[in-house]
Amino acid sequence: MNPKSRLRRISIACLLILPGVLFLVACGGEDQTFMPKPVGYYRITMPEKEYQVFDTIFPYSFEYPRYSHIEPDMNPGAEKYWINITFPQFRGKIYLSYLEVKNNLNLYLEDTRTFTNKHIPFATAISERVIVNDTNRVYGILYKIEGSQTASSLQFFLTDSTTHFLRGALYFDAIPNNDSLAPVIDFIGQDIDHLIETLKWKGKEASTS
Repeated sequence: MNPKSRLRRISIACLLILPGVLFLVACGGEDQTFMPKPVGYYRITMPEKEYQVFDTIFPYSFEYPRYSHIEPDMNPGAEKYWINITFPQFRGKIYLSYLEVKNNLNLYLEDTRTFTNKHIPFATAISERVIVNDTNRVYGILYKIEGSQTASSLQFFLTDSTTHFLRGALYFDAIPNNDSLAPVIDFIGQDIDHLIETLKWKGKEASTS
């Protein structure tokens, strides 16, 4: 046989066999199964719980974490006693809005329900926890809004029903992804519980000083 013809046949045979060999190598045998990697989230280190007192000329006081700081609410519509509790490590804020009750408590309650209901389209569930603290005259509801795309997962209002009304909401400076934020939401949720437990109202005269 002509050497050139033999070489040509060998080359054609190699080209026909090569795809099959590559397929077997890629599969690695019938028993091997390839699974996609699960979605991973960043590991978040939580600081130790330690609290300090917020007690100023404001008509209310409470304890807040040492790993956070308080700043005035600088939004154009903010009122005198509105503040934010900022958590730099988590890029989160608890927005606190204080209002004086003047025979208009029902209006404030309705506004609170309206703000909470705005999250319904993105929520999978909304649970309520009734707050009753007769000693400090603190009453209200804590709303837990579940759902990976909800902008605010925790909201609450507190009142003595006659003079004081305080509304709070937790937000993060990030695109909503509450599945990955779940540990942080639970962690700050404990701080909100502590704020509620330690909240005290001051005399009515303090709200006008």
